[in-house]
Amino acid sequence: MTDRPQSPQPPASGAEPAILVLEDGRVFPGRAFGARGLALGEAVFATGMTGYQETLTDPSYHRQVVVATAPHIGNTGWNDEDDESSRIWVAGYVVRDPAPRPSSWRSRRSLEAELAAQGVVGICQLDTRALTRRLRESGSMRVGISSLDLDPDRLLAQVLASPAMAGADLVDQVSTTEPYLVEAVGPHRFTVAAVDLGIKAMTPELMSRRGLRVHVLPAGVGFEQLAALEPDGVFFSNGPGDPATADQAVDLLRQVLAAGLPFFGICFGNQIFGRALGFDTYKLKYGHRGVNQPVKDLTTGLVEVTAHNHGFAVQAPVGQDLETAHGLARVSHIDLNDDVVEGLELRDRAGRLLGFSVQYHPEAAAGPHDAAYLFDRFVQLMADRRGDREGEA
Repeated sequence: MTDRPQSPQPPASGAEPAILVLEDGRVFPGRAFGARGLALGEAVFATGMTGYQETLTDPSYHRQVVVATAPHIGNTGWNDEDDESSRIWVAGYVVRDPAPRPSSWRSRRSLEAELAAQGVVGICQLDTRALTRRLRESGSMRVGISSLDLDPDRLLAQVLASPAMAGADLVDQVSTTEPYLVEAVGPHRFTVAAVDLGIKAMTPELMSRRGLRVHVLPAGVGFEQLAALEPDGVFFSNGPGDPATADQAVDLLRQVLAAGLPFFGICFGNQIFGRALGFDTYKLKYGHRGVNQPVKDLTTGLVEVTAHNHGFAVQAPVGQDLETAHGLARVSHIDLNDDVVEGLELRDRAGRLLGFSVQYHPEAAAGPHDAAYLFDRFVQLMADRRGDREGEA
């Protein structure tokens, strides 16, 4: 799998031809954008009109070629503050009309300059509307972008030889290799062990603002190492790949739940929570990616506009309390576009919350922020458990 270009060269403002080829053989001609070379990955579309810098640096997009449905991309350039990780993770980037120059006081360079500097191959000036419709009708599929070899048949052969996203185990490729600490802002209230499955920088940041000391741990952390931190709660992050391959994370979470530690999960963490509770996961036809997805809280009836980035989901029945080894599980949220499960809760028989997760992103740095209260719910969950333990003592 090659998700970085061969012999990347500086950009030339889209003057050179490039082609995009889907695995079904459909060819889209365009112009080179970003680094010159070859990119292979899974073609997905993202509907956000803002926040492209956060999207490109989100580790959940590892090995995916992102198609921007908004026609004008790059207006605000690239700054040094909004990255969600240490690098761009997308395998390739597809835009219709890139901005000829950035217009923002925060910009330090253009989007194309940053793509080229990090070796990310892109394509522009193609019909992204037709491409998106193709993906909606046929589903996400493998894709190739080339600005070196413009022969569609040769590129198609490379696309068909590249690995599919179903069955992909990618967490270890994006997780931190060493633990690190994000200290609480203000008085320290609780300590959290956050398992990095592809974590975004804004997640521990929002926790720290709530007085949480966050230990970010590698995906391969063992329960003994995690428990040695004496955390008040455990968090599982977003991440890339197929959750059906993440057996190690599932086993770790089952130990966390057996120990009675409060749990909160986001996106990939929601899928791992589902598996730990005994549910299956499955691949969506084309997934949810963007900042405008309506989600309904089945407990309150409230609807939130939320940010999404996922191609897999949990298969669980709605409207039922299901007995598990760790308590009673239920679906807490659904997507109003297609009824996909968007959240899970685990409670004891007395109705007390033990853990919860959501498929969407309450930490969305580019917005919306309707779901940011979920971090406060996690804080309250840890406070309730501490109160219960002090009461027992």
